Amino acid sequence: MDSFIAPFADYAFMRRALVGCVLVALGSAPLGVMLVLRRMSLMGDAISHAVLPGIAIAFTIAGLSVSALGFGGLLAGMAVVLAAGLAARFTLLREDASLAAFYLMALALGVFLVSTHGTALDLVHFLFGSVLAIDNASLYLIAAATSVTLLTLAVIYRPLVVESFDPLFMRAVQGRGGIYHLLFLMLAVLNVVAGFQALGTLMGVGLMIVPAVAARFWARALFPTMLIAVGIAIAAAFGGLILSYHSSAPSGPAIILAAGGFYLFSLIFGRYGSLRTRYVPASRHLEH
Repeated sequence: MDSFIAPFADYAFMRRALVGCVLVALGSAPLGVMLVLRRMSLMGDAISHAVLPGIAIAFTIAGLSVSALGFGGLLAGMAVVLAAGLAARFTLLREDASLAAFYLMALALGVFLVSTHGTALDLVHFLFGSVLAIDNASLYLIAAATSVTLLTLAVIYRPLVVESFDPLFMRAVQGRGGIYHLLFLMLAVLNVVAGFQALGTLMGVGLMIVPAVAARFWARALFPTMLIAVGIAIAAAFGGLILSYHSSAPSGPAIILAAGGFYLFSLIFGRYGSLRTRYVPASRHLEH
């Protein structure tokens, strides 16, 4: 009780931090599963860097306004994603290469703007976040982003899955595969911006990707994998906050380390494709 429940019962900031992380997990983890499925795991990291210049510009204009920072990050992320897509469409570059170039430029611009118009403390806050400092306005923004994400995923789920497995078939049948791909990237940007409010631009994507990768070892079907990823993300948020509370360590890295612990456990003991199933003969027979 004292170790696991009392911190949330006694302190409102711990409760707000947990609610914020749960909301981030609900929206980000399913998208992370889709990113892994589409072999775009590093796309989330690229987008997390791409939003920084918009956040920095909003910071120089409006200070630490939650709505301004979120809007600025959203615009910057969308601009980088669209620019990378257009460069891939009209040049010989692949989308991952063009995105890498644009996001590195965006990261450098963001760091430059924050360094020249802010302080080192501001830069650390933008990059790594402060989940224990979440206020009600941030919770409303995260809740809105999560609601939009889940509703949109529910609407485009089937064509998005088809486009993920066989984009050529989707183009041949409907010719709208690019629309679903763009909507998916927009949702990824939206959730990176929402995660920034809690975990910063660098740590926010961790709660999107790491639980999704871990969940792949426990399920084969897509929807159960999404549910497991959400559960792992929520458990990592709870465990990371408890670890941060008792060790006085930064909360964001503690949450991602907790998610990393779940990943390592899944890598070794998971039901499908783990080290246990591949190298322990008895476990292979049990699996079948």
